[in-house]
Amino acid sequence: MGGIDCVSLSPPFHLQRNTSISRESRLKIKVCLCVYKFSGPADTPFEGGVFPAILKFPKDYPLNPPTMRFTCKMFHPNVYENGEVCISILHPPGEDPNMYESSSERWSPVQSVEKILLSVLSMIAEPNDESGANVDASVGIFI
Repeated sequence: MGGIDCVSLSPPFHLQRNTSISRESRLKIKVCLCVYKFSGPADTPFEGGVFPAILKFPKDYPLNPPTMRFTCKMFHPNVYENGEVCISILHPPGEDPNMYESSSERWSPVQSVEKILLSVLSMIAEPNDESGANVDASVGIFI
């Protein structure tokens, strides 16, 4: 089974637990980054691979979702050529202008980083080829 290895951590949720950082210092933080490594899930084309990704938190987190980008080449239907991950949980809250996904599938402030990571791991194992960020991967690798 694939897994997640947190390599470096400095996201906002850790800062909130750290009482030694003043409120003023926390408010000055504009963007926080986390670096994760995903192990390719068994019985998938990604088995045995290690895929580093960056989770970038916006200054208005948790009202808006972080973005995730793989820092290695990733030929996957739900990953753009620049490595950006395209899954519902990382889409801004509200109604989908394309009317493809319901608002309950999109980001909300109650979502957790753990849920994002598990969603990405699930996405690696079971791509959604109907919502292709990379059309070539949608029709190529998963036929």
